[in-house]
Amino acid sequence: MKKICFLLFWCCSVSAFAGTETALKTNKQPQPLVFIAGFDEGDNTYYANAKNYFINQYCQVVEEAQSLAEILDWLRLHYDANVYGDIHIVSHSNPWRGLSMKTNPESDRITAATLEDALHMKEVMPLAVNFLRKDTKIIFHSCGLGANKKLLQSLKKAFTKDAQIPLYASEFFNVFGGKYTGHYLAKTYYGYYPTAHSPGPRALAMEFQKKYPNVKADWETILKIRAEQLPGEMYTYRFNIPVEWEFEFEAKEDIPNFNNTQEIIDWISEDETLLSTITAFNIPIEKFRWLTKVRGNTLYIKGKTTVLCVMQPIMKTDAKHEYSPVIINGISYTKV
Repeated sequence: MKKICFLLFWCCSVSAFAGTETALKTNKQPQPLVFIAGFDEGDNTYYANAKNYFINQYCQVVEEAQSLAEILDWLRLHYDANVYGDIHIVSHSNPWRGLSMKTNPESDRITAATLEDALHMKEVMPLAVNFLRKDTKIIFHSCGLGANKKLLQSLKKAFTKDAQIPLYASEFFNVFGGKYTGHYLAKTYYGYYPTAHSPGPRALAMEFQKKYPNVKADWETILKIRAEQLPGEMYTYRFNIPVEWEFEFEAKEDIPNFNNTQEIIDWISEDETLLSTITAFNIPIEKFRWLTKVRGNTLYIKGKTTVLCVMQPIMKTDAKHEYSPVIINGISYTKV
């Protein structure tokens, strides 16, 4: 049996209402640079909202450089220490598979492993040691990236080589274009079920209660709320994670015949490579809906899980109806 294994992954992102674009303001202070490293698909407006937010903050927004290599090349061609200050990068991210931004336009998404390989193969060339201003901060606005310390170290190496330039990212979710504020951070709580096979709000609420016993929340009600209602109110964002594998056999007779979902799960679990792929998500294998299809000598196995991402906006401790400001060098952003 020859195995051809590949993974399709949808990244999670959160966006709401877009702001109003305004003209850039002339400022003698170094102007922040913002790279919008992606594009919106379907009805998602995450990148559009981020663009509008940063334009309203009088930043220069760059959209033509979206991969890491393109951003570094853009900086080498256009960066002027007398003109530009902090560097912001907006890219979808999630706790399962790193950034949606690619190392170059033809590559896979960025993970710690793919980035280290790209650096080793010199597919990504770091900036010269003294290239950036000494007081420059590099800030990633990517959901949950701050929790991935290994990837943050690789990103810092890619941008600054050995220079002492700090790089920041938050462990929380970044929300742009909110109903009450243009940019805020949110704590997240996760639940899962096989796509198209939800056990229902009550059963899901019981799972959340068991998983997060110290969180005081009416989970059953929150799971039905799809967007911000009142300032600071918890709500639920849903998205799917699909997985797909192909297995090529020498003869059609060698292809296993699965009678039910459990047999598919057992077959996957017996293969260390397949099981490690699922284990890396930290999502139970039974939370995926598993389907198979045979074409010729090829077996296709498809899995899909629906992620329930409960968002809790981070509010001021002394004013619970006011959103906590996003402070880059505060405790909300991890520094490397």
